[in-house]
Amino acid sequence: MKQRYLLDCTLRDGGYINDWEFGHDNIVNIFERLVASGVDVIEIGFLDDRRAFDINRSIMPSTECAAKILGKLDKKSSMVVGMIDYGTCGIENLQPCSQSYLDGIRVIFKKNKMYPAMEYCRQVKALGYKVFAQLVSVGSYSDGELSEVIRLANEVKPFAISMVDTYGLLNPKALQHIMKIIDESLDPEIVLGFHAHNNFQLGYTNTVAVLEYNTARDVLVDGTLYGMGKSAGNAPLELVAMYMNEHHGKHYVVTEMQEAITSSVMDFQKRSPWGYQLFYYIAASNKVHPNYVSYLMNKRTLSVTSVNAILKRIPEDQKLEKNMKLIEQLYLDYQKHECDDRKDIEKLAGELKGKRLLIIGPGSSVGTCSERINEFIKQEKPVVISINYIPMQYHPDYIFITNATRYVQSTSKLLESNNAGIKVIASSNLTKKVRDFDYVINYSGVIDEAAEFPDNSMCMLIRTLMRCGCKEVVLAGLDGYTADSINYFDVDKEYSFLKEKAASLNDYARKFFAGISDKIHVEFLTPSKYQTR
Repeated sequence: MKQRYLLDCTLRDGGYINDWEFGHDNIVNIFERLVASGVDVIEIGFLDDRRAFDINRSIMPSTECAAKILGKLDKKSSMVVGMIDYGTCGIENLQPCSQSYLDGIRVIFKKNKMYPAMEYCRQVKALGYKVFAQLVSVGSYSDGELSEVIRLANEVKPFAISMVDTYGLLNPKALQHIMKIIDESLDPEIVLGFHAHNNFQLGYTNTVAVLEYNTARDVLVDGTLYGMGKSAGNAPLELVAMYMNEHHGKHYVVTEMQEAITSSVMDFQKRSPWGYQLFYYIAASNKVHPNYVSYLMNKRTLSVTSVNAILKRIPEDQKLEKNMKLIEQLYLDYQKHECDDRKDIEKLAGELKGKRLLIIGPGSSVGTCSERINEFIKQEKPVVISINYIPMQYHPDYIFITNATRYVQSTSKLLESNNAGIKVIASSNLTKKVRDFDYVINYSGVIDEAAEFPDNSMCMLIRTLMRCGCKEVVLAGLDGYTADSINYFDVDKEYSFLKEKAASLNDYARKFFAGISDKIHVEFLTPSKYQTR
């Protein structure tokens, strides 16, 4: 077993958390603390010619910028490297190594770009840099594809070739299988590296497995301070360093790493937490890109079981591709449990005919305008229909449910004796849990597939009522959204993503009401941003 080395990539991978805006003081502090810790390799950020130079950011358009940011600080025995995502930094933006603050450059690439990327590595090496060939999503390589990229590496002879577990999918057994294939065929002088992610809480465990692999070649492992990094984060540098001190005769000064964490990293963690989360676990367990999970979870209409079911429908060749049109279509297809709802519409229309209708949403005005709402109910005696919840202060006659998550939250209330008379109108994408639905409305018949949020529950209910022949409706608690205040009466029902989409949601609703004004009269009992001026 030969040498084991430790690389820190906080300033590069950690930059996904803050768009690489660490601030110049923090960049300098992190760098100097890492140098003082004795870490072998320090990756100072991305080289990306699409980004303008900014002394406060660890992403830069050329190698010349490295010295501008670090001011030729003493790097002592540490090797200093930058990273290029192949295709984002032209060779003309790289100085000869003899003129650069950088000692090496890591080139990261997907397997479908291995041929041009390895040729690019050859050009970078010709400039005098130590070149690291970084294999994105190494777990997605077949044994044959691994053999081919090794063949290319043996021709180019980079300083290192690294296994990158981009989405944290690997376990020690799978990792060691990949390592064995590479180790047996790779030129013995080429260092074998590993970069972990923590989706399965295996970042540290996998890193230790690589360190303990019985090989005659040098091995390099990555880490970041406090695990700072994209998605679920990385193997924590300070823990890996401690392990290497205890088991591989290293003498890294872990207290310097701890100082960097407390002085320059913890504040970012408080603002934008990283680490193991259900979100990233679901992505890793389905071997899909996290953006797919983000799209489905942000819908807030699906149970976790449904999310997993949709993810399993993604074709194998699209799982890591971020094809958002595909996931949107899969979502809509999954929701479309087609049913013939004509009898239910006819029955519901008979019950609602000639009656005043009050729809109650979850907006904060159900509390602030409670006197007005109660007075309306007392005077007008309307049929009350609530949307996706049972309001405690008003007793609805019907609950209109389109959202699986909200339905699960309402099931216990539906079983209470005082709610026994509430009738359930459900869209066909739902599966009954505690009792039969009184009415089932065909989901695809009341959504707007062209909209950013096709299944807006308020719009779905009004379309349903229009199908029932209703000519007027009164709305309460359908306030619209603001980006800087509480939108829901029940704060627990508030979704942060709605604030981010507040303007577009309000605009869509106003256009919706304008478009149906000749078919149904809509009156707002409580203030709403949906009202047209």
